[in-house]
Amino acid sequence: MAALNKEISNLHDLLDYDARNLLSGEMQLKQVIHDWTNRANTFKLKEVLSRYLIFIEKHILVLTGFFAEEKMFSQAIASKPMQAFIQSCNEKLQQCADPEVSDACLLSCIQEINHYKISSYGTAAAFANTLGMEKFASVFHEAEVNEKQIDDRLSQLAEHDINIRARAPISLPNV
Repeated sequence: MAALNKEISNLHDLLDYDARNLLSGEMQLKQVIHDWTNRANTFKLKEVLSRYLIFIEKHILVLTGFFAEEKMFSQAIASKPMQAFIQSCNEKLQQCADPEVSDACLLSCIQEINHYKISSYGTAAAFANTLGMEKFASVFHEAEVNEKQIDDRLSQLAEHDINIRARAPISLPNV
């Protein structure tokens, strides 16, 4: 069993640290994605976020498997980047007065998180590959591809629907 807060002295230690950060982040994201899905106003955005939750759950299983095979305790750190992304998103969403603008805000926040995860999984895949851990290099690369797929879908949704609606939202007068 590896020490929880051990010094990072080689690439394997760095991979372990980054993987713990990824797992923690995925778990934090899973906790808020339900609320964000419910907050979404369009069916298409709800659908993409529901699909994203399936990827998040899959990533949690894969990362848990990584730690089981590595015989490590996996929840040693909290993902500070994910905490910051979630807090920032929730603060921005509180400021959105219009449903269309709120959807654009939510979508952009998810893409910020998504881009962070694309780079993190890509880095983990590169580290695992360098360490000769082909199985995990493949697993991390697959997670990176999943994130890119969601990013593509979110970009299409933003460009062809959500952002257009947010540009000139239809406001109903208060009665």
